[in-house]
Amino acid sequence: MEVRARAPGKIILAGEHAVVHGSAAVAASIGLYTSVLLHLPSPEDNDDALTLHLMDVDLKFSWPIGRIKEILPHSVNNSASSPTTCCEETIKLILAVLEDSKKLESKIGIASGVVAFLWLYTSILGNKAAKVTVSSDLPLGSGLGSSAAFCVSLSGALLALSGSVEVDFDREGWVSFGEKEQQLANKWAFEGEKIIHGKPSGIDNTVSTFGNLIKFKSGVLTCIKSNMTLKMLITNTKVGRNTKALVAGVSERKKRHPDAMTSVFTAVDFISNEFASIIQSSSFSDDDDVIKKEQNIKELMEMNQGLLKCMGVSHASIETVVQTTVKYGLTSKLTGAGGGGCVITLLPALLSSAVIGKVIEELEQCGFQCLIAEIGGNGLEFRFDGQS
Repeated sequence: MEVRARAPGKIILAGEHAVVHGSAAVAASIGLYTSVLLHLPSPEDNDDALTLHLMDVDLKFSWPIGRIKEILPHSVNNSASSPTTCCEETIKLILAVLEDSKKLESKIGIASGVVAFLWLYTSILGNKAAKVTVSSDLPLGSGLGSSAAFCVSLSGALLALSGSVEVDFDREGWVSFGEKEQQLANKWAFEGEKIIHGKPSGIDNTVSTFGNLIKFKSGVLTCIKSNMTLKMLITNTKVGRNTKALVAGVSERKKRHPDAMTSVFTAVDFISNEFASIIQSSSFSDDDDVIKKEQNIKELMEMNQGLLKCMGVSHASIETVVQTTVKYGLTSKLTGAGGGGCVITLLPALLSSAVIGKVIEELEQCGFQCLIAEIGGNGLEFRFDGQS
């Protein structure tokens, strides 16, 4: 038996940082995916190991099922329908097993991902032997939700073969779970995210699971259906950043300038709400209407980027992208924590491929990585066997 599942990454369209201070923010799935291929051997294969292959970092792991039973006895009495949290003691036990390999000495982030893998696998499928292969379009650690996409796609693949959810094995092509199954996959993915990030917001895994867009404010997540096609150029500056320090820096600036910063956060709230309103609008009568809405979105992105600079979270690399794209009449803003990371640039529907090529060429000459993705597509999907 073999199943493949995929889940998209995410970007923040509007509202990052201000959301911590009560403003609304809007996040969207992107057409870049992490895929998990899960193969369960037949009894005659006489395979008694769990193997994990992380293709993008060229790492392979293999654990005898007997060893997994020793460190994760819960796998004998697992219940895929009841997501459970991995306690600190269990995390330490799993890390001790990983220390048997020298592969992860300098890869702490990947180590936590492998811990999340073992917890999710044994919690949902128990102690079955399997071969699991992971590949991704998403650059790691860039703020595009790569860890959430990993946890969501893994949870989806595991649940599809667990017998605890209803799936149609005869369906061809990519298939979406029903809402109940999506909710279950999202809860499991959140447990994986907690292992990797400690105290995640749940936004990344929710966007990855359900797709489309999500507006969030004061802890409340609202799914949004986009009625317009948006395409973005995503530029990875490859500049690392400390998210916790950036968030703290905004809070410190608010303490020093409470009235001014409160006004900034209020303005961001209006921008996020207007952004959500535009993309939900269904009145697209002709190209002129599309152009008008794209112009409104460009102006909102420009204002949001200016306010993010006011918060002190921009960076020289981000400004390089902004200034490069503006030469071609395009608008960009940082997405996520800032201080480096990724920048998004709206690509209007009527923009020629020649212009896009010139922009990408210039940005890549700066040492940046460029990706193009549609915004607000499907979330978690799966398919069986070798279907394409």
